[in-house]
Amino acid sequence: MTLCADELEQGACAATGLDDFGTPYYREGLERAVDALNNEAQLNDLGRVMQHATISNALIQRLKIIDTYKRHPEIDDEVIEGPVVILGLPRTGTTALGQLVANDPQFRSLRTWESQAPTPPPQAATQHTDPRIAQAAEGIAMINQMFPDFKAMMSSEPEAATECQDLMGMSFRTYHFDGVVRVPGYVEWLLQTDMRETYEYHKQVLKLLQWHCKPSLWHLRTPVHMFALDAFVETYPDAKFLWSHRDPANVLGSVCSLIAYIRSWSSDYTDPAELGAEQLAWWVEGMGRAMDFRRKFGDDRFVDVSFADLQTDSVRTVADSYDKLGLTFTDAARAKVQEWADGHKPGQRGMHNYELADYGLTEDQVREAFGEYLATYDATA
Repeated sequence: MTLCADELEQGACAATGLDDFGTPYYREGLERAVDALNNEAQLNDLGRVMQHATISNALIQRLKIIDTYKRHPEIDDEVIEGPVVILGLPRTGTTALGQLVANDPQFRSLRTWESQAPTPPPQAATQHTDPRIAQAAEGIAMINQMFPDFKAMMSSEPEAATECQDLMGMSFRTYHFDGVVRVPGYVEWLLQTDMRETYEYHKQVLKLLQWHCKPSLWHLRTPVHMFALDAFVETYPDAKFLWSHRDPANVLGSVCSLIAYIRSWSSDYTDPAELGAEQLAWWVEGMGRAMDFRRKFGDDRFVDVSFADLQTDSVRTVADSYDKLGLTFTDAARAKVQEWADGHKPGQRGMHNYELADYGLTEDQVREAFGEYLATYDATA
């Protein structure tokens, strides 16, 4: 199976009976992704099926979202509050911090099931019984059965808050592709692309999701926003950030191990040293861009969160962060956050074992590459 952009679009149109993908902005990213998948990823049979399904779903959701806006233009009148965004290198506690914040009832978070299928727009009365929840649960169960080591590396639950890269994927400008397959040419293009329309579409989806399912104060999470904070804040001018910090030398081995495992589902190709070099270079670039943005726009919208503090006393760390952001941490919120923390202790899903050296990297090499970051922030854990 060779992937073809035109055929993928035709399949999505046939599946939905729709033909309007919105502005043509998404098309270049689609073509770049398809080219990289065909010529760089060295996909196996399962990989071709998985990537065909991923792209098809993104196109189908895009068609449905555009159609929903056509029928209900009033959705665009929705106001997105915030958002409060979790940032930081991958594997620095961003997932745990995000889940803690997501359990505060004042926030609206992007949940796994609605990230994969935002339409029809969720309803407040059925948001915990929607049939898409069971569908997402079945998908998670299948992945865990096929790839049992994954549970120890990354937690996934259908109603839990998730990263918002699926929404970016509907514009075909997302680092998710690199996380699951080898596509260096696509990533090099992505690093240079204009992300403003990606975030404008991202905001459209959030408006649709909150239309009948409030609240409207959003919490979002994904490390990749660090690559384009200028475009993100242009779209979300009131955004504030919780930035988690951890020693990159304790991070990169975990990042590479996770990506290597996920890529093995779709390809038999492996080059650990290449993977290590790529991930080091790309995350140094992302960190540099985020630090440049912060120097330019100031510290007022940022709160720094230590990974060590998060591991030691997660609820107190959240409370302190709220205080610095000017948010209210009610007793009810504290109880919900504490309940999640008590039920999700570090390591309870199994241990993720990895070695930095397996990817051609040394601790000194990583710390030297992140020297400016380490000199600026407390990231020693």
